[in-house]
Amino acid sequence: MDVIGVIGLGVMGRPMARNLLAAGHPVVVANRSPGKVEELAAQGATPAEGPADLAARCDVVLTCLPDAPDVEAVVLGDDGVLAHLRPGGVLIDTSTVRPATARTVAAAAASAGVHAVDAPVSGGEQGAIDGTLSIMAGGDEAAVAAARPVLEVIGARVTHTGPPGAGQTVKAVNQLLVAGTLGVVAEAVVLLEACDLDVATALEALGGGLAGSAVLDAKGPMMAERRFVPGFRADLHHKDLGIALETAREQGVAVPLTGLTTQLLAATTARGAGDRDHAAVFEVLQALSGREDPTAQ
Repeated sequence: MDVIGVIGLGVMGRPMARNLLAAGHPVVVANRSPGKVEELAAQGATPAEGPADLAARCDVVLTCLPDAPDVEAVVLGDDGVLAHLRPGGVLIDTSTVRPATARTVAAAAASAGVHAVDAPVSGGEQGAIDGTLSIMAGGDEAAVAAARPVLEVIGARVTHTGPPGAGQTVKAVNQLLVAGTLGVVAEAVVLLEACDLDVATALEALGGGLAGSAVLDAKGPMMAERRFVPGFRADLHHKDLGIALETAREQGVAVPLTGLTTQLLAATTARGAGDRDHAAVFEVLQALSGREDPTAQ
């Protein structure tokens, strides 16, 4: 089987690596925090000293990094993945970055004779653990075909959305949709509590009708229970909405509701909750309604 390298062992990358190991792939791992590398090594992965060392050992490299500068630092340059991955190899970037960054990486990969796919994911930490992520793949037909066997291990739905950068554009729209729903769910929970109703019962009723959604099911109970251990951090969602706004501006499209939800997530981060789950936007809505928990942290 192909040797697969995974760079970035955070909330999403670590379970992806575990699923690749469980599928029988030899997996090589690298990460800025050595403790996470050691953890995966104890489960059967091979540690690498860095991106160059990892790429030289692998047929496929999968990156899962916080932002565009991280992707550029790891993938491009003399000590980057593309300088050391063999021609015919495959680069899969599951990070969420600007579409322009994905196109730059794809062009550099083509010059190196490497297949490149921008493959951002949706489904959160639990989806990564379960291997049920939805994957939005951008790239040419040959690149996506080469990457598909790996993508089908980490995700339940792999959709080829278009040429390089298309995966990132669809992911920006995904983040727009999630943020808008998240804001309205937060308003709903604040209103239900203000009416002295049992929120769990109300959410059960709402989930069975047209208002039901994955966001309502996953995040409504977190808000009601004030449980904000991050499955997806608020500051990362705020970053992603910046990509959505930039994309809309480039295309001359008005997205006023996205502008508002971006500000709600900006306020969440400004309140010191950027490293908490994005469901913590609920606390901003509480504060706007004068109903802030006196013990909130």
